[in-house]
Amino acid sequence: MLADKNNYQSLTGRLSKGTHLPGEWLATLTKFIFDTLVEWRDNPLRPKESSETILSSQLCSDLNSASRHQGWDFVQFKQEEPDGVYTNRRIDLAATPCGTIIWLEGVQYNQYQTLLPIECKRLPIPTDPKRDPREYLYTNLSSTGGVQRFKTGHHGAKHIHALMIGYVQKQNILYWNKQLNEWVQQLCDESLPNWSLDDQCILTEHKMTEKVARLNSIHSRSTPLPPINITHLWVEM
Repeated sequence: MLADKNNYQSLTGRLSKGTHLPGEWLATLTKFIFDTLVEWRDNPLRPKESSETILSSQLCSDLNSASRHQGWDFVQFKQEEPDGVYTNRRIDLAATPCGTIIWLEGVQYNQYQTLLPIECKRLPIPTDPKRDPREYLYTNLSSTGGVQRFKTGHHGAKHIHALMIGYVQKQNILYWNKQLNEWVQQLCDESLPNWSLDDQCILTEHKMTEKVARLNSIHSRSTPLPPINITHLWVEM
């Protein structure tokens, strides 16, 4: 796997049509996004906001700026991109090729196609009787639950990897990891179709000084879709 920045710097400016990247490259892209979260949050020029839409817009700008300086200029980030199957639905953020065609796991992508769909959610969501507090995971009031969208195929039906970013605005990462897994248990107790304890999030990396974490979850989806692997990147704001 091409795993470090220098390897990608050597690719800069000479990626051409038909460029093939290994499937593991998505893990390197995820690490790039993860590493950018702290710089974005702590940037003294960044206006302090709480709105999910504004935070995602800010993050999108920082990711694009970072990619111009770290040898990632064959990737760009877009906000509110149409889903590849349900075009009336919008993905919060999407990583797409920039100025080249990329082959990844046997699939061709151009600048109009999403390499990695990214859903963003606040933790907690704003208090509102019309919204389910479990919205990061699931909501019984609509189909806008974060993980729920991927499980139903409403987001990312063409993908087996996705990313979720959690803006932790109250409590902390450990609290929300426990809370999400308790919600999964609740859904199982309610016998909701296609939900099981396998949908719980596993904490895989926690940088306590930087107050960021990486979690992972794997979810079954409706036939004929294969399971989807979601990496969760959380940042305490």
